[in-house]
Amino acid sequence: MNQTTGISQSAESEKKPMTKQTSVARSAGVVSIAVMFSRIMGLIREQVFAYYFGAGFLYDAYQVAFRIPNVLRDLFAEGALSAAFVKVFTDYQINKSEKEAWRLASLVMNALAVVLSIITIIGIIFSEQIVNLIADGFSPEKAWLATVMTQIMFPFILLVALAAVAMGVLNTKGIFGIPASASTVFNIVSILFGLGFAYWLSGGSWERSFDKETVPSMNAQWAIIGMAIGTLIGGAAQFLMQVPSLLKVGFRFSPILSFTDEGVRQVMKLMTPAILGTSAVQINVMVNTFFVSGIEGGISWLQYAFRLMQFPIGVFGVAVGTASVPVLSRMASQNKLVEFRNTLSDSLTLVFLMTVPSACGLIVLGEPIIRLLYSHGGAFKETDVPMTAYALAGYAIGLTGYAAIKVLSPAFYALNDAKTPMLIAVLSILVNALASYFFRNWLSHFHVSAEHPHGLAHVGVALATSSVALVNFFALAAIMRRRIKGLNGRKIASAFFKIAIASAIMSISTWLLFSWLHSQLKASSLIAKAIECLIPVAFGVIVFFLSAKLLKVEEVNKIYRAFAKKLGFTQ
Repeated sequence: MNQTTGISQSAESEKKPMTKQTSVARSAGVVSIAVMFSRIMGLIREQVFAYYFGAGFLYDAYQVAFRIPNVLRDLFAEGALSAAFVKVFTDYQINKSEKEAWRLASLVMNALAVVLSIITIIGIIFSEQIVNLIADGFSPEKAWLATVMTQIMFPFILLVALAAVAMGVLNTKGIFGIPASASTVFNIVSILFGLGFAYWLSGGSWERSFDKETVPSMNAQWAIIGMAIGTLIGGAAQFLMQVPSLLKVGFRFSPILSFTDEGVRQVMKLMTPAILGTSAVQINVMVNTFFVSGIEGGISWLQYAFRLMQFPIGVFGVAVGTASVPVLSRMASQNKLVEFRNTLSDSLTLVFLMTVPSACGLIVLGEPIIRLLYSHGGAFKETDVPMTAYALAGYAIGLTGYAAIKVLSPAFYALNDAKTPMLIAVLSILVNALASYFFRNWLSHFHVSAEHPHGLAHVGVALATSSVALVNFFALAAIMRRRIKGLNGRKIASAFFKIAIASAIMSISTWLLFSWLHSQLKASSLIAKAIECLIPVAFGVIVFFLSAKLLKVEEVNKIYRAFAKKLGFTQ
C-alpha cells in the first residue's frame, strides 16, 4: 500500500501546514478496530430491541420513525457531507492557510445548524404525513406510535451532521480512531438512556410476548418511546465526544454565517449531488419500507438482517473508504494520477478480501448467527429466526457491492466529480423500485404458512436492494476506469478470483461442520447455540486464511508476514 508523505518543509510551509499522514491500510486498520467495537455495540443494541420488543408492532413503528433521521445519518456520518468537506478542507490547507481552513469549518457547521434546524422543524410538523407516505400499510394505532417517535427523533439529523464535520476535520489531521469511535458512544448511550426512559415511562414493566394480531398495551408503547428518547441523547453524545479532540488539533468556533462564502458553496456544490451519490442503498432501504409495511414483522426482519450485514460493511468498507478519502483527496489536489490509481485499486482489493468471505459466511451461517444473537426467550420468537436469515441472505449477496461503493463514491468526489455517482444513484433508485415490486410478488409464493401468509415477500425486497448495489458498483468502476485511464483491472480481477475460490472452500466446509453440530445439539440451550455458531465461524476464518495463502492472495501474505515478524517467526 502506498505511503503518503508529509508536506515538505519548504518556503511554502507557512501556507501548507504539516499534517499527520498514514497509509490507507494502517488508517483503515485503526478505523476498522474502532468501527468493529461500534458494530458490536450496534448488535448489542439490536439484541436489546429483539429481547424487549421482538419483531412486529413496536419495532416496526420504531424503525419507520427512525428511517428518515437514520438515512440522513448514513448520508452525513458515512458519506456525502464528510467526503465533500474533507475534499474542500484539504484544498484549503494545501492552497490557502490553516486559518482559512478553520474559518471554513466554522462556516460549514453554522450553515448546517441553520439549514437542518429548519428541516427538523418542518419534519416534526409533518411527521404524520411522512409516516403515512413511507408506511401506508400501517394500522392507525401503529401509525400514531410511529409519528410520535418520528417527532422525538427528528433533531437527530442536526446532531449527526455536526458530528460528521468534526469527523472530517479530525480525519484530515490524521486522527481516525476518535471519530470512528463516536458510533460506539452513540450505541452505549442510547442503550443506557433508552432502557432508563423505557422503564421510567412504562411504570417499570411491559409485556414481552406480543400477538401480531393485537395492539400492545400503552405501557409497552411508552417503553419503545423511551428508546426513541435514548436514541436522541445518543446522537448528542456522538458529537460531544469529539469536541475535546477538535480543540486539541486547533479548532476554535467562530459565530460567523455566510451561505455565499466560496468554501461553503464549494462544499454544498459537492455535497448536494453527493447526497444521492452515496445514498443509493439507504434511499432504496426507505423505498423498501414502503413495499413491506403491510407485512407484519417484515420491517423488523429486514432491519435485524440489515444490522448484521452492516457489521462487515462498517468494519471493512466504511473503514477503508474513510481512511482513503484524505489520501485520495491530497493526491488529486497534487495531480498524482498514478498514485491515485494504485491507492484506489489497492483499497478495492482490500475491500474484496474482507467482504467476499464475510458475505459467504452470512449466507451459510445466517440462522445460527441470528439464533445466537436474538433468540433468547424474549419477544423475538424462534419462528422469526428463519425469516430474518432469509432476509440476511438476500442482503449479503450485495455486501461486496455495498462496501466497494463506500470506497468508489468518495474517489469521485476527490476528483471534483459528484455528478457521476448522483446520476447512477438516481437510476439505481428507479430500478430498485421496479425490482422490489417484482421480487416481492415473486417470492411471496414461497414458504407460505398460516403464520407467514406473505411467504418470503420481504426477502424479495432485500434481494432487489443487493442487485441494485452491485449494478451501482459496476457502473461506478467502469466510469472510474475510463476517468483515470485504468484501474489495475487485471490485478483486481486476479485477486477477486482467488478470494472467491477460497470463500467457496470456506463456505462448503463451514456448512458441513454446522450441519453436523446442529444434528447433535439441536440448539437446545444458549451454550449449544454458541457452539453451533462460533465454532463454524472460527473454523471458517482458518480455512479461508489457509486457502487464500495457498492461492497466493497478495494481501493475505502481507498480513501473514506482518504477524510472523511481530511474533518473531521471521527476521
